[in-house]
Amino acid sequence: QLELITPFQLYFNPELIFKHFQIWRLITNYLFFGPVGFNFLFNMIFLYRYCRMLEEGSFRGRTADFVFMFLFGGLLMTLFGLFVNLVFLGQAFTIMLVYVWSRRNPYVRMNFFGLLIFQAPFLPWVLMGFSLLLGNSIIVDLLGIAVGHIYFFLEDVFPNQPGGGRLLRTPSVLKAIFDMPEDDPNYNPLPEERPGGFAWGEGQRLGG
Repeated sequence: QLELITPFQLYFNPELIFKHFQIWRLITNYLFFGPVGFNFLFNMIFLYRYCRMLEEGSFRGRTADFVFMFLFGGLLMTLFGLFVNLVFLGQAFTIMLVYVWSRRNPYVRMNFFGLLIFQAPFLPWVLMGFSLLLGNSIIVDLLGIAVGHIYFFLEDVFPNQPGGGRLLRTPSVLKAIFDMPEDDPNYNPLPEERPGGFAWGEGQRLGG
């Protein structure tokens, strides 16, 4: 945004990565969300909101597992990025977080712009439709949904199936680095806040 570097130094380019060893592009392509504007703010709000709710919700006390989800999702998106014409994957990563949260909170009602009320599992698809209305490509959203579904299936669905088991195991080195010895028994999570006063993704449990 300060024009100290250009997006051309950040975008995902397999040839530059593997032939010219510009390895930083594997990470920097997730960090650019375009110029400051509606789309940029939209992504920042959703990235902050759902990253925070996952960290304080289903990943509470499991920081290593949270980091492992980031690494697993990033790796899958990078592999898929070799076959699709996408140069920045940050928005897809945001959609992945939204998808995982929505599937783990299926009974939360969402209020989108005060126009639509639906349950949480439909949120990624509503966002994709909204992106389509704005004239954006839905490939990014579909990639985020696909990677989020793969993670959710391997972590939450397959282990509970007959004959299933956990295929995703957080490496012990991540647990040694990130997990605290014990959780704080007096922790009281903050009430959910509305981001910026907008009703984007406002949640309310059914019957609550």
